Amino acid sequence: MSTTAAVNTPAVNTPAVNTPPAPGPDQPGPGSTPHARRFGLPVATCLVMGNIVGGGIFLLPASVAPFGTISLVAFGVLSLGAIALALVFGRLAGRLPQTGGPYVYARAAFGDFAGFLAAWSYWITTWVSNAALAVASVGYLAVLFPAVGAHKWSMCLAALTVQWLPALANLAGTRYVGAVQLVATVLKFAPLLLVAVGGLFFFDPAHLGPFRATDQSAVGAVSASAAILLFSYLGVESAAVSAGEVRDPARNVGRATILGTLGAATVYLLGTVAVFGLVAHDTLVSSAAPFTDAVNAMFGGSWGGTLVACAAVVSMVGALNGWTLLSAQTPYAAAKDGLFPKAFETKRRGVPVVGVIVTVVLASALTVYNYTSGTQGVFEVLVLVTTFTATVPYLLSTAAQIHFLVSGQGERVAPGRLVRDGILAGLAFGFSMWLVAGSGYEAVYQGVLFLFAGVLVYAVMSARKQRAERAGA
Repeated sequence: MSTTAAVNTPAVNTPAVNTPPAPGPDQPGPGSTPHARRFGLPVATCLVMGNIVGGGIFLLPASVAPFGTISLVAFGVLSLGAIALALVFGRLAGRLPQTGGPYVYARAAFGDFAGFLAAWSYWITTWVSNAALAVASVGYLAVLFPAVGAHKWSMCLAALTVQWLPALANLAGTRYVGAVQLVATVLKFAPLLLVAVGGLFFFDPAHLGPFRATDQSAVGAVSASAAILLFSYLGVESAAVSAGEVRDPARNVGRATILGTLGAATVYLLGTVAVFGLVAHDTLVSSAAPFTDAVNAMFGGSWGGTLVACAAVVSMVGALNGWTLLSAQTPYAAAKDGLFPKAFETKRRGVPVVGVIVTVVLASALTVYNYTSGTQGVFEVLVLVTTFTATVPYLLSTAAQIHFLVSGQGERVAPGRLVRDGILAGLAFGFSMWLVAGSGYEAVYQGVLFLFAGVLVYAVMSARKQRAERAGA
């Protein structure tokens, strides 16, 4: 995909976007050290794939099996929506190849307030999701090391360790973040591809079960299964958020976003189809470890559980490594524009260190609270909130792309491409709205409260920014 990075002067009411000259393809960037290295296309692609595919893939086949094989139709539709969103992010990254992704696009199109909402909601999503990933990984660690699950304190310690190891890799510099992400992606995709591709040779159509396993209409069954699957594609924006750390971002961010999303979609679809054909439908519906059952069906024995547990832990650590970087990138971009506290602008070895530390501390506090409070349901509600807050940057980004196309701001394109980009933006906006609808009423209600809490933060930061501008005038 070819993109250009020509950006016209913003309109009067649009904040100026400062785009520093991009370093050459082999240069790590100004003020860097040997520990800071810009990501090439392979690592950027792994960042997207690794962040999309976390730990949920290992339960997805069992989660949608009660609806029947019609859930594969929902998966296909969602994959097309995710690819449309990926293409839009690729276009936006070509137009504004800067760290911050959705924050940069929303601010350039609609001003400081929209940009802040994108940054605030994305930041909430990252640190709450990091805590959820760490807690979920404990169940798989307990399979490998039973002592981990013996007490609450050992489970809490394990979850904190899983959080802090990726954080330390981030603090060591982008060179190590990229290395960990590349290795983790390869290690976690190997067993998934074993089932996704190898399982097709053991495929038994008799295991598929009914096309519609419920009394719902076809549309109702697709919508119900889609509600479970919708958030499997969160993370398509990963390369765009870290565009400032990618070599030749105007070219590579779009490619990495599309390749990573296509790779994740392929593994999702082939893996689910293979599990459906390897495990009998009645068994799959009640399975607590569908990929374990699939591996055991392929090769016999009971070693599948250990293999899948290893893959799940690696998958979650890899996802935490990538999400920890993203959790610091958006506040960093907003801090440079005076919309987040200035401390978030501190960068060492290519990584916004304050953002990483603050995020891991908040996620750790939420993890400790989960294991010590004795309060049921609070942690689950917070995780549910992220399913809404994650979609706010998507909606603002796709709306920004529509704004750029209609207003004619930025690169000039041929009428045919303009129509094509408009259709893609419309599909991506519809997909984002579907994500909001799939969140459920409670998530939207709670998420709006979290979102509006940020208005007070914006009021303070905006006032400080204006005061500093008056003082410097």
